[in-house]
Formats: sequence, structure tokens, C-alpha cells
Amino acid sequence: MFFAGLVIVALQVWAELELIERMQDITLLVTGAGGSTAEILIAGLKMLLLAALGVACAVGVGFFGAQIGTGLSYRLRDKLFAKVQSFSMEEINHFSTASLITRSTNDISQVQTLITMGMMVALRAPVMAVWAITKVATKNWQWTLATGVAVLALFMLLSAVFLFAVPRFKKIQKLTDDINERMRESLTGLRVVRAYNAEEFQEEKFERANVALAKNNLVAHRIMAAMSPVMTGIMSGLSLSIYWIGIYLINAVSTAEKVMLYSEMIIFSSYAIQIVMSFMMLSFAFIMGPRAFVAARRIAEVLGTTPKILEGEREEGLEGVKGEVIFEDVSFRYPDAENPVLEHISFRAERGETVAFIGSTGSGKSTVVNLIPRFFDVTEGAVYVDGVNVKDYKNQALVKKIGYISQRAVLFSGDVKGNVVYGSEGQADEREKVRRALDIASASFVYDKDGQESAFVAREGANFSGGQKQRLSIARALYKEPEILIFDDSFSALDYKTDKELRAALKRELKGTTVLIVAQRIGTIMDADKIVVLDEGKVVAIGKHRELLATSKVYREIASSQLSEEELSDE
Repeated sequence: MFFAGLVIVALQVWAELELIERMQDITLLVTGAGGSTAEILIAGLKMLLLAALGVACAVGVGFFGAQIGTGLSYRLRDKLFAKVQSFSMEEINHFSTASLITRSTNDISQVQTLITMGMMVALRAPVMAVWAITKVATKNWQWTLATGVAVLALFMLLSAVFLFAVPRFKKIQKLTDDINERMRESLTGLRVVRAYNAEEFQEEKFERANVALAKNNLVAHRIMAAMSPVMTGIMSGLSLSIYWIGIYLINAVSTAEKVMLYSEMIIFSSYAIQIVMSFMMLSFAFIMGPRAFVAARRIAEVLGTTPKILEGEREEGLEGVKGEVIFEDVSFRYPDAENPVLEHISFRAERGETVAFIGSTGSGKSTVVNLIPRFFDVTEGAVYVDGVNVKDYKNQALVKKIGYISQRAVLFSGDVKGNVVYGSEGQADEREKVRRALDIASASFVYDKDGQESAFVAREGANFSGGQKQRLSIARALYKEPEILIFDDSFSALDYKTDKELRAALKRELKGTTVLIVAQRIGTIMDADKIVVLDEGKVVAIGKHRELLATSKVYREIASSQLSEEELSDE
């Protein structure tokens, strides 16, 4: 399609330049002796046909430009989205969410605009300039010299723009990232901002980013704005020079040659104007090009990033092993962090066991369970699921075994059923499985809503309370019927009664499922088969509730902060 567009551009340029050539014929017919009306009409008809061909080619160029630009942006968005989906949290944090959004939207739009406009402007301008220059090069040397001086002035102007304006345009995309980050931060944290009366503080942060972008744009566009009058002055000066030289040349020839020389002057002037207009069109490419090239490089950075977490080839675990999780001397350090978050973590969770993790804030509880579905990879040691290192599994095979409920309950716009069956749509017994998952998750509130399982869910579950969102998230994990269930502090928004009912239902209905629970409340984990106590990223004790009360100082301190002396003594 690109080559078809190139052919049409060449045809358009030929039609426009040939139209100028035909101007000489009609000028000689009108001003010279012997030109009949029929000949003048035929010459005019040829010019009309050439003009129509030029218009048709311009439409074709616009069509092909739009097709190529739109098709490219569609494929880029598709590839970029798929690439980001394959990223681990390390890559997401490296680019930042705001930057990835900008690269997926604004950057691709910049590239699309350059491609679409480039077919009509950047591609046509050099073809027209070179072709027109070859036409004038064989004409009168005085006019050619005047045109050469004008072209030299244009080159100097474009060079100045390249030196001073282009660096400014390159900064625009980075500054756009900054302003998007400020806007996203303020919108997502709006409740906190208002609760702490920090509107002015956020406005100042946004103002700094906004002023930086505005100043950069002002300098760049002032330089570009100065181009237009300068180019107009060069074009007007060139026309004046051609006619000024023409006066002397026409006066110096015989009367018979005056008409021919006059017609040549008209044609040469038209060619010269086309050359200057081509450079003016190139100046628009100078405006769009730098931003588009920077945007293209930013897109290429994302597409060229190799995910740190690469999937293996295993589809299944060892034969006869199911629901088993083993941490073998695991240590983990976040990218660019000086100190490890976890050090020498070792424990085993057998099939059907409930293993809980507790410790002070920052002790590494959530990090431990996040290593199982490979949100991050271990720095040292190994994590095994069903007897196989998680690094050896195919990603889909691994996550199929795991039901994960994050700290922050995430719901998607749609309905309750769509959120529960998310990622597992199309099963024959879907309705019954949805009801079972909702019942186990103590999400009976769904049946009080209009439509029940088809009840509307607003964006991010805004029409549900925190506890309701957590229960729906738990139902989504239960619907998968996974071998391993991971609760990453997923009971925090539940009242004690609901918490107790939900844990009882889990124990009753999921006897063969391995359950891993991260919790802050002793009441949530005291019935666990095994409790792993963490302190500053290290395992300081493993055991049951009663054992740990007697043997672990850290665990007893946590329990003492939540339970009364009577409750501790009863235990």
C-alpha cells in the first residue's frame, strides 16, 4: 500500500508540474498571433484534466495515508497491549503506569499523525522540490541563481529550526508523562487529598508540571511561528526577484522574443513558488517529525523489552503430587533495592493444609505469597508447586493451579456473574458453579440485588462496599476450583462474624485445597494447620497457635496486642 501511495504522489507531482508547462502553451496562444479559440479551449481543457488528475491523486494520497496510519496504529496498540500483559511487576514499575498509558495512547497518535500527514506532506514535498529544481535548472541562469539563493536561505532557516526547536519537541513526550502522572495521582487519591485538605499541595505539583510543559511548548512553537513569515518573505522576495530580472531580460530582446520570454518567466515563477512551497511543507514535517520519532522510540522501548520472567515448558506437576507448595531457602530482593526483603525462607504446605503467615508490617508476608504465582522471581533458592520449580511451568499452567485474592479487591465493570467467571467463561455448569462460589464466599448479599448474579457492577466495583468487593473477589478465585488458594490479607474488610463464617465454609467445602493466608488478625489464622511467623524478612517460628503462644516471643507480642489476657489464657 505504501508503494501504491508513492506512485500516486509521483503522479500528483507530475500533474501539477505538467499543468505549469501547459500554462506556457495557453499564454502563447492568448498573447501571440494566430491562436484560434478552438486551440485555446483545447489547451484549457488539457489544463482542466491535469488539475482534475491532481485533485484525484490528492484524494488518493489522503486515502492511502489514512489507511496506512490507521492500520499501523491499530497494530501498534494491539502489540503494545499484548506486550504489557506479558510484563512482570518489575517491568511495570520500570516504565510506570502513567508512562505506559501515554505510550499506548498519545505516542501512538503522534506516529499515526506523522504517517497520515507524511504521505501528503513529507513524501510529496521532496519529490516536488527535486522535480521542480530539475525543471528550473535548464532555464535562464539569472532566474536559476535567484532561486538558488532562496533555497540556500530556506536551508539555513530549516537548520536553525532543527538546532533550536527539535530538542524542545523531543522533551514534550517526557513532560507529557509527568503531567499524566500528576493527574493520575490526584484522581486516584482524590478521597485522601480531600480528607487531608491537600488540594493546594496537589495543585502546586500539577502547576509545576503544567508550567514546564507550557514553557517548553511556547519556546518550540514561537520558533515555528517565526518560520511562517520568514518563509513568506523568502517566497515573496523570490517572486519579486524573478519579475525584476525578467524586466531587464524582456527589454533586452526583440519584440518577437518578448512573448516567449514572458511566458517562460511566468512558468519559472510558478516552478520557483512550488519549490518554496515544498520547503514550507517540509517545515511541517519538522514540527511533527521530532515528536513522532521520540514517540516511536518510546514505543520501541516497550516492544523491545524482554520480560525478566520467562515461562518454562511444564504443563503439570509431578505425578501423584497435587496442591503442594515448598519454599526452599528462598531469598528475594526488589530490583534496585539495597537490602533483601526475604532471607532464607523455607517451609512446606501439604495438600489440604491451611498455612498462615503473620508478622509486623513490612516483614515480607505478601512478598512470600507473591512469589508463588511469579509476580516476581526469587533472587536465591527455589519455589516448588506440585514438586516442580515454578520457573519451569508455562505461565497459564501455573496460574491455573492457583486462585489468588489480592490485598486490594479488584472488580471489573459489567455484572456479578462476569466478575465471578472472569477468565473461565463458557463452562456448561456455569450458573451452578457461580452460586456455589458465592455461597462459600458468604456473598449472599448478591441475591438481594436486582438481577442477582446479573446485578450491575460499576467501574472498579464502586457500587459495592469494601467487604462486598472482597467477598466477590474470593468467589472469583473459588470458581476456578484451584489446587492452591492464596489470600493476601483478603479478610481485612470483613467483620468478625463474616470472617468466621467464610473460614468455616472454606474448611468445610474445600478439604482438598491448599490454603495460604496472609493476615494481620490473630482471629483469622488461629485455626490454621501451620502458622509461619515472619520478622524483618526471616522466618522466626513455625507451628500451631497454641505452640507459638508458648514458644515464639514475636507471635505472643502480636497476640497480646489483639487479644485480652482472658482470651490468651483460654488459648
